[in-house]
Amino acid sequence: GWAARTAANRGQILYRVAELMEGRRAQFESELADGGATNPGRGVDASIDRWVWYAGWADKIAQVLGGSNPVAGPYFNFTVPEPTGVVGIVSPPDQPLLGLVSRLAPAIVSGNTAVVIASERSPLPAVSLAEVLATSDVPAGVVNVLTGVVAELVPWLAGHMDVNAIDVTGVPSELRVDAERAAAENVKRVVCGPDVDPFDEAAQSPYEVTALMEFKTVWHPIGP
Repeated sequence: GWAARTAANRGQILYRVAELMEGRRAQFESELADGGATNPGRGVDASIDRWVWYAGWADKIAQVLGGSNPVAGPYFNFTVPEPTGVVGIVSPPDQPLLGLVSRLAPAIVSGNTAVVIASERSPLPAVSLAEVLATSDVPAGVVNVLTGVVAELVPWLAGHMDVNAIDVTGVPSELRVDAERAAAENVKRVVCGPDVDPFDEAAQSPYEVTALMEFKTVWHPIGP
């Protein structure tokens, strides 16, 4: 499975996603322009850069945030970050490509899988991104894109018992409370990205990766 791949391999694959997006630049620019984007080239550039940025973190998250813990007693104590599981993501409606990449890349780089609700107003960039993912060595089933009426899909996704976490960044404000309430049924983790311009560097952070990870601590006795 995806989570069983080495971190370095996941990083290589996500870098390949960026390369394939570069090769389909004209298509993405056209779809963003059709959706009303005033500077589609800038959005495509930023999306490609964001994939590259998160790909670089693939094999560094465990090094930076995991490690050996000093404890009293004859034990080794290690903390290791692990993926949460299945993550539900709602694409921000005003940035159907960059907004989606900014939430999807940190979710899957650690080994999570994702169910994505595409922008209702401009779904084509998400569909084209799904085609890129399918041809870039990302295993089938790692990213699953749904199109449709967001108000109908969000409650279903938030309440689904096989979804382990949901990113409500792109959920309309009038639906967010209902989504969080539905997520509470199986104690689903709820995360929300920073309220910043997705073109801003503050929109990318290693903490967006760890927000969708669990930290496992292992105690191991030291032999005589």
